[in-house]
Amino acid sequence: MRFAALVVALLAAAAALAAPDIPRRKSGLWDISITAPGMPQMSFRECVDQKSDDMAKPAKPGEDDDVSCSKVDWRREGAGWVMDSVCKVEGTTATTRSVFTGSFDSAFKAEHKSTYRPPLEVMREVTMMMNARWTGPCKPGQEPGDVEIPGMPSMPKKR
Repeated sequence: MRFAALVVALLAAAAALAAPDIPRRKSGLWDISITAPGMPQMSFRECVDQKSDDMAKPAKPGEDDDVSCSKVDWRREGAGWVMDSVCKVEGTTATTRSVFTGSFDSAFKAEHKSTYRPPLEVMREVTMMMNARWTGPCKPGQEPGDVEIPGMPSMPKKR
């Protein structure tokens, strides 16, 4: 579970949408699943507000104890977006290339290919697939950034 949480933190930091013209997710509740070879599927729900979407800001040193990114470059390619990043996570450097396709208003997919130097928990590289689907408004009492993982207590965003 610890590794899965690190993967989510890395993806959230690496998915930083630094430029104002890059699309942000529609406000509301998003179902997100992440799969990778040899790992169980991880699913969670995140309450998102388009104005403060966590994907809209890069992690900077000191903001997140586990992840900080020194490079996050986005560009449009065809109908999708490509992001290249370099992030520090638990003493290793993760170099990631992500390709996003679909609509940030309803559903999108992303393929993340990362290499870790030195290896992260013996992992040298991994390819992860992410599927995200907007399901409607956030639940009463939820605030932007709140995350629900099935079978676990709610994880409110650090405020």
